[in-house]
Amino acid sequence: MEVRAKKALGQHFLTDLGIARSIVDALGSDGVRDVLEIGPGMGVLTQYLLQREDIDLHLVEIDGESVEYLMAHFPGMAGCLFQEDFLKMNLSKLFGGSFRIIGNFPYNISSQIFFKILDHKEEIPEVVCMIQKEVAERIAEKPGTKTYGILSVLLQAWYDIEYLFTVGSGSFVPPPKVQSAVIRLRRNSRTDLGCDEALFKTIVKASFGQRRKTLRNSLKQVARDAAARRGLDDQALAAFLSDEVFELRPERLSVEDFIELTRRFQTIS
Repeated sequence: MEVRAKKALGQHFLTDLGIARSIVDALGSDGVRDVLEIGPGMGVLTQYLLQREDIDLHLVEIDGESVEYLMAHFPGMAGCLFQEDFLKMNLSKLFGGSFRIIGNFPYNISSQIFFKILDHKEEIPEVVCMIQKEVAERIAEKPGTKTYGILSVLLQAWYDIEYLFTVGSGSFVPPPKVQSAVIRLRRNSRTDLGCDEALFKTIVKASFGQRRKTLRNSLKQVARDAAARRGLDDQALAAFLSDEVFELRPERLSVEDFIELTRRFQTIS
C-alpha cells in the first residue's frame, strides 16, 4: 500500500533515510518523554523515533489514507495515533504536562503550527521540524534583514532557534518546488516579557503588516486607539509619536526593542 501525496494537504513525503535519521537525532534527551510527531505520513521519521527508548511517541495525522498505512506498518501505535487536525487539537488535555514536537510540517500551514506552539510555549520545551527553507530562514533571522519578520520576533522572544541544515527537493516524493530546512527551537529562560503580552503581539503584527513604512505610520492606528482609551488629545498623541524610535522600520528592532516599545504604549493605554 502506498499513500498518494495530496496537494491540498501540502504533502511531500521525505524519502531520504539519512535525512530522516538526522532529524530524529536532532531531538534532544532533556527528560521530557512525551513527543508528538505532526504529520507522520508514511512513517519515515516514525520508524526511527520508535527506536528511541527515551521517548513516548504520539502521532497526529489528518489524512485517513496515511493513518491506514501507519496502522498497518506500526500496529503498536494503536491508541497513540490520532486522526485529527493538529491545529484543532486540545494539546493540554492530551498531555496534561510538557511534551516535545517533531515533524515534517506541511508547508501550507507551518506558520499556523508555530502560532499554536506559541500558545502552548509553557508546555513545549523543544521543537525539531522540517519546513520550507524560506520560512526557516525567516524564523532564525536576526534584526536588520528583509526576511526578519513577525514569526522571527514572536518565536525568538520565547525560544532559542538553530538553523540545522538544508534539504534539497530531490529528497522528497513528489519533489517540492522549493528547498526545505530543518530547525530546532529550544525554550529559553524567559518567564515573562515584562510587558503586556497581548499588546506586544499586536504591535509586532501591526509593525510588520506594513513593513515598508516607518513605525510612525504602521503603528499610528494602534497609538490612536490607545490614546482614545486614555482620553489623550491629538497634541499628546503627536508628542508620543515624535520619539525617534518611530522613524525606524520594524526590521531594525530586536525582541528587546519591541518589548520596550510595548512598555511605551502601555503608558498611554
